[in-house]
Amino acid sequence: MIAGKSSNILSDREQLILQTLIQLYVLKASPIGSRTLSKYLERELKLSPATVRNIMSDLEEMDFIAHPHTSAGRVPTDKGYRFYVDSLMNVQYLSAKEILTLKQTLSNAPSETVLKDASKLLGLLSKYLAIVQIPVLTDLIVHKIELVSISSNRLLVILALNSNIVRTATLEADLELERQNLDELSSLLNEKISGKSLNFIRENFSSLISDIESPNPVLFRLFVDSVDMLFDRYTSAERIHIAGTKHLLNEPEFDDLDKVRGILELIENEDIIVHILSQYEKQSSDFQVLIGKEMNNELLEDYSVVLSSYQIGQATGSIGLIGPKRMNYSKMVTLVSQISKIISKRE
Repeated sequence: MIAGKSSNILSDREQLILQTLIQLYVLKASPIGSRTLSKYLERELKLSPATVRNIMSDLEEMDFIAHPHTSAGRVPTDKGYRFYVDSLMNVQYLSAKEILTLKQTLSNAPSETVLKDASKLLGLLSKYLAIVQIPVLTDLIVHKIELVSISSNRLLVILALNSNIVRTATLEADLELERQNLDELSSLLNEKISGKSLNFIRENFSSLISDIESPNPVLFRLFVDSVDMLFDRYTSAERIHIAGTKHLLNEPEFDDLDKVRGILELIENEDIIVHILSQYEKQSSDFQVLIGKEMNNELLEDYSVVLSSYQIGQATGSIGLIGPKRMNYSKMVTLVSQISKIISKRE
């Protein structure tokens, strides 16, 4: 057996041919013929092009590879890629330079920018579309709330949570903001909500503040009207960070304008991307790969997605990348997994 899980579906020779065909297709971005495979494998298997061609025909009959109409070579199918990822894929470790770049960038990044930085870095290193979900807050506790005037009528609300998470929001006020009123309201709110979870505050806010007598009712009403936003389960108004579009569009697949339109439509539809990220299922491995039609979305049939999850205290989120099915899976799963681990290990 070459790598991964044991399987009786294919013989060792069939597995080696499939593995090599996929690796060459990833490199060349064009269908692979029997002569190319035979020459590439001559040191491992002394097989003639005719023998390799027969094995390829068997693989095609079993739907592991396909024969494009415009070429004599073969390309992997979704089934072929799935078998490769599950049973043939060898781990490709990151270079020392790549690991150092990841650690330096993410370990020292400010809490408020680390996820955006992670998406940019993943996009840069993978050359694919990087997607990072803002962590979903569940039982995080509010340590302190602070109200700060940033202009005559703009108010910055700062929520300090456990796990070193800070949430901020800007509110527009129809009144002149005075420091004394802000400090007094901050003190009253801290008495009521400090030490309580976001979920509890959101669900019980009316009863929590029912006996507050604010010195400035207009200011107090502004805060009350913003409760759903301030105590939402996402850590910011954004649900995801997306990066790497320009790198992805350099792939040969995007010489086709229809493919360009398709990926741009996907990027503009945040709900689809959030749904993709929500499909991550924690398994024994640190990653999950979804291929083509497995995602049950026409926009994604030509793509694969590599997903992992990260945890910041009690908040969890997903991180991943979207790229052509013709991707270097072994390196991409290592890259996504490594970034998720670095984020999770931050103090």
